[in-house]
Amino acid sequence: MTSPTGPLRDRVAIVTGAGSGIGRATALAFARAGAHVLAVGRRAEALERTAAAHPGIAVFPADITADGAPQAVVAAAADRWGGVDVLVNNAGATAVMPLAETDPGRVAGLFALNVTAPILLAKAALPYLRERRGAIVNVSSTYGHRPLPGGAPYAASKGALEQLTRSWALELAPDGIRVNAVAPGPTESEALAAAGLPDAVIEQIKQDEIARIPLGRRGAPEEVAAWIVHLADPAATWITGQILTVDGGLELS
Repeated sequence: MTSPTGPLRDRVAIVTGAGSGIGRATALAFARAGAHVLAVGRRAEALERTAAAHPGIAVFPADITADGAPQAVVAAAADRWGGVDVLVNNAGATAVMPLAETDPGRVAGLFALNVTAPILLAKAALPYLRERRGAIVNVSSTYGHRPLPGGAPYAASKGALEQLTRSWALELAPDGIRVNAVAPGPTESEALAAAGLPDAVIEQIKQDEIARIPLGRRGAPEEVAAWIVHLADPAATWITGQILTVDGGLELS
């Protein structure tokens, strides 16, 4: 295999939730930019489909909420390529959960995946990020900073991720580590289906979202992935602590 070329040549990137949607598009975008990519996710078959798209992608099936999984993920990348330059905390779940229907187990699971796992992954990667003056890119949501009636726990988890982004940016700046987040609006993915919603409900949600988005459509995963790569690029040397909203103007409506 020839040596990779591109602006991220020989950088090492971990991308969680890489089996589909934004995560798959992000893993592919990093690989095309020359990076060595560790694609992480729960579904081995889905990860293999991601890896089949580019030889620069290796897979690591894991439930990142399991005990010891964050450390194992980081060790897999470091053992394979000698370190870690970029951590992309993309894995997450959504949930339609009105207050009257709150389920403690679902709330706990939501925060374990959307908040606690990114914290533990960042902690595990920190020695390598310090050594290489690397970057963390968190994937939030438009609803991390705007209300979501009927989905408050999800919005709160993404709001927490955005506050982690800002706080880490200040904490880690002396180490030369940049921390930013991309906050996508409604984007084509398997998230709504994974939330257990019926097809008819999913379609109605999509149509309602499109009606509110000024650009008149849902986003494509590749459109979000491009900005994740931009924020991780070493050329973005003076950007940290920012939440970049990529939502077709939904935030304005």
